[in-house]
Amino acid sequence: MLYFSKLKIISTILFTVFLTYICFSNLLGSNSLINKKINLGLDLQGGSYLLLEVDNNPVIEKNLQTKLLQIKNFYKNKKIKVFDFSINNQKISFKSNSEDSEKIISLFMEDNEINPYYENYKANQFEISLDQNIFLVAFSKYGIVEINRSLLDQAVEIVRKRIDEVGTNEPTIAKNGSNRILVELPGLDNPDRIKNLLGKTANLDFRFVTNTNDASFGTDKLMTLDDTEELNVSKRVIISGDNLVDAKPQMDNINNETVVSFTLDRVGAKKFGKATKDGIGKRLAIVLDNKIISAPVIRDIIASGSGQISGGFTFQSATDLALLLRSGALPAPLNIIEERTVGPDLGEDSIKAGIYSLIIGFSLVFFYMIYKYRLFGLISNIALILNIFLLIGILTIFEATLTLPGIAGIILTVGMAVDANVLIFERIKEELRKNISNNIQAFDLGFKRSVVTILDANITTLIASIILFIFGSGPVKGFAVTLSIGLITTLFSAYFISRHLTSIIVLRNREKKFFI
Repeated sequence: MLYFSKLKIISTILFTVFLTYICFSNLLGSNSLINKKINLGLDLQGGSYLLLEVDNNPVIEKNLQTKLLQIKNFYKNKKIKVFDFSINNQKISFKSNSEDSEKIISLFMEDNEINPYYENYKANQFEISLDQNIFLVAFSKYGIVEINRSLLDQAVEIVRKRIDEVGTNEPTIAKNGSNRILVELPGLDNPDRIKNLLGKTANLDFRFVTNTNDASFGTDKLMTLDDTEELNVSKRVIISGDNLVDAKPQMDNINNETVVSFTLDRVGAKKFGKATKDGIGKRLAIVLDNKIISAPVIRDIIASGSGQISGGFTFQSATDLALLLRSGALPAPLNIIEERTVGPDLGEDSIKAGIYSLIIGFSLVFFYMIYKYRLFGLISNIALILNIFLLIGILTIFEATLTLPGIAGIILTVGMAVDANVLIFERIKEELRKNISNNIQAFDLGFKRSVVTILDANITTLIASIILFIFGSGPVKGFAVTLSIGLITTLFSAYFISRHLTSIIVLRNREKKFFI
């Protein structure tokens, strides 16, 4: 156990030196050869915390409207008369003259086109029941689960696009439960702009303004963005935001105002060209989230597939609108249910507290090990210092985000590393008490017989930290990451660094009596 091959010695030295250099690259900044560093989390750097909830109600209502028409056609094709359709409390209700209600229910449950079957859940998307001669159709439990899953996946991607466009540093965007999104923005102390961007669904469409004064079946009454005018616009959408390829803020030198220029895809350009050809002299409403941004009069055919949106924008508001259009519309509204802002001063205090804790803890351990094990205690302390360098070096390679619980994980690693060395040296003491004349044999047996105990202790702790990482979120994950890496570096430092340094001392003093 005490003898090392030259390859193993050189590999250990190179690995340790490499990770130590990476560790100190955090202090070297741009002067470092390796352009990597540890990122500070929200609690250390300061920033904004948002917890968003996906509102699935509009999507459910929209899906039920579509399903209502499908049910009508479905039973019509089956020669079954159904009538009195309505939607209340997220349920479709209808009646039938047919006396065979069981047939109506069985047909609906057995047809996978109108009522999809989920193999993984062993359940249908919809449930149907009969209540006082009224048939009720509603999403099943697993139908709601699938809607939430789909909405959450889409919403996370859109949120990530919008936040990335803003240019925040190392944001954390993660699912939280079945319908919530956790957003952490380190270094951002003013969340108003982000809240404004995330609070908009960004459903864009182009519709003609009608000439009627009263809203009829085919029109909607919508207010302008500044709430100064109400217009009747057609429900027929000419083109939507799905046809948008690009959008960016631009200065209109003719009118001396900031506008948002947009480019449509081939299908959108074709539809837009036809609409402007047929609608010369008409007003075209540009609608965003049921608010009219502008409603210009069409003067000429626009066949290029590009245009401008004007609405008295500042450069910032034009930039934000272009960002929203480029990132795409949210599948459902997002509600902010929790928000916190951590100031940079508080983050700085947390860093100082963490560093002080680490220094105090390490100092106590340092002096205790020297007092208890003398020269070998010093070796243990050297291995401990290098262990911390290795840990920080690995975190730097992965550009991990360090949080306050992460610092706690580093401090706990110090304790685990010392524990490993204590077990080794206590085993060695047991062997020396047996009056083994050969120091090499005593130290060799000490290291060998402590392996199983140390491995058991570290592996069980590693399993616990992996479980924390899988099922935890936010700061808990940070703690689990640092602790897991710390356990691995502890094993390396104990059985390579500490053992190698010990072997140098013992091999040079074969016959000397050691007291540890």
